Amino acid sequence: MAQVAFLGLGVMGYPMAGHLAAAGHEVTVYNRTAAKAEAWVKQHGGASAPTPAEAAKGAAFVMTCVGNDDDLRQVCAGTDGAFAGMEAGAILVDHTTVSARVTAELYAAAKAQGLGYVDAPISGGQAGAENGVLSVMCGGDAADFDAAAPVIDTYAKICRRLGDSGAGQMTKMCNQIAIAGLVQGLSEALHFAQKAGLDGEKVVEVISQGAAGSWQMQNRYKTMLADEFDHGFAVDWMRKDLGICLSTSDEVGASLPVTALVDQFYKDVQKLGGGRWDTSSLLKRLTALG
Repeated sequence: MAQVAFLGLGVMGYPMAGHLAAAGHEVTVYNRTAAKAEAWVKQHGGASAPTPAEAAKGAAFVMTCVGNDDDLRQVCAGTDGAFAGMEAGAILVDHTTVSARVTAELYAAAKAQGLGYVDAPISGGQAGAENGVLSVMCGGDAADFDAAAPVIDTYAKICRRLGDSGAGQMTKMCNQIAIAGLVQGLSEALHFAQKAGLDGEKVVEVISQGAAGSWQMQNRYKTMLADEFDHGFAVDWMRKDLGICLSTSDEVGASLPVTALVDQFYKDVQKLGGGRWDTSSLLKRLTALG
């Protein structure tokens, strides 16, 4: 078992850190809101620290799961950042969905300090984190990935290295691009069924067994039909992710017309007051249109 620091106890990080503790790892947690870290320690044991640097002291692995590029910089860099507390040979594993640009920046900073750095964004939502069945897509040096993989496996259904530093974030962009189109298609199908006077549940029972079936359909159609949109990844975060996808598409020369369109649909959802609704709320937009 390893000494591990976990930085960021949101809806994903809180249960992920819990799996590490349950597996027998020695876990120290940090969260910007200290009360949440204290609650985690009360539930899972281990320890909390007042800064990322303090949490990282003595840790062989430091896991981060925060909000965005700026959040990640704050927990990694500076006098109170994780890098300041890590010893040479320790490995930072970043589970945040961030830009490839900040990943390259922090990878270089880590290497200059004799540290490992693995970008390891996750997919599977809050349920996946709670049940320990996340998909983890990784980029970084092979030796760092090989060392970190057994720890990551504590909360992963699948964990793969896709290439050098940044490859994990690029793969997460593929994930979000695919989800955006799928959720819009599912929303339109359910909206059409409602307008046509069909029973949405019966429609899904049939079409989910054929080529139209998807994870989104199986896991979201019931709450979508019930007009409930508080069961997963928030629209505000999806727009952040799609913004990363669209800006990166210009850099790599990819064309993402459907992604750009769905991003604007999510903007409409935000205008409806649905920034904290889950991503399946694209149906709500169609309903609002009439």
